[in-house]
Amino acid sequence: MAGEKILIIEDEVKIARFLELELKYEGYMVEQENDGRSGLERATGGKFDLIILDVMLPSLNGMEVLRRLRQVSETPVIMLTAKDEVTDKVMGLDIGADDYMTKPFAIEELLARIRAVLKRRKPANHKRDIITAGDLKVNLEQHSVCFNKEPVDLTKKEYDLLCYLVQNKNMVLTRDKILETVWGYDYYGDTNVVDVYIRYLRSKIDDRFNTKLIHTVRGVGYIIKDE
Repeated sequence: MAGEKILIIEDEVKIARFLELELKYEGYMVEQENDGRSGLERATGGKFDLIILDVMLPSLNGMEVLRRLRQVSETPVIMLTAKDEVTDKVMGLDIGADDYMTKPFAIEELLARIRAVLKRRKPANHKRDIITAGDLKVNLEQHSVCFNKEPVDLTKKEYDLLCYLVQNKNMVLTRDKILETVWGYDYYGDTNVVDVYIRYLRSKIDDRFNTKLIHTVRGVGYIIKDE
């Protein structure tokens, strides 16, 4: 993944500098900001492959930075914070974070999560901007979904889940695997959340278009069949 561009928004100068050195050593291009407002301006004004975003920031906290960023950008974000309350993690993920790490952290783990997030956002074949399953079409470049040419409005998490299912169509995906890939390693909760979001997708696709796209494999997980 060397050469990809990462923005660090972190007010603790020592941590920001440490991250910058480690990421550059790994071959990433790195920029950093030390407060929320300037971080948001840099994030929306530049083209980054990933953003590492602290929560406790001066001038504008990380949650608000993320909320505003998601109105204009789908750049992957890993939240980095000293707060380890479950509600904070859930809030960050619901707003649109791709992963969440609690300080103190092992740099090796953060690097692994960065690789995982970047890999999730880029299909193996970068030329494949459009993936399909039957009459469903997902445009990865435009971040849009349509069924029989009719647009389907999805939340970020619904979109991420659908992309993962379609990219692995005709394969049974376990709830644990879905949870790990779509919600991230340290999501604190049970796999019921997968069932909840599957119901959301079925409501917006299967029910609306009177089709059977997402199949349940009892006791295992889910599969999208390209029929």
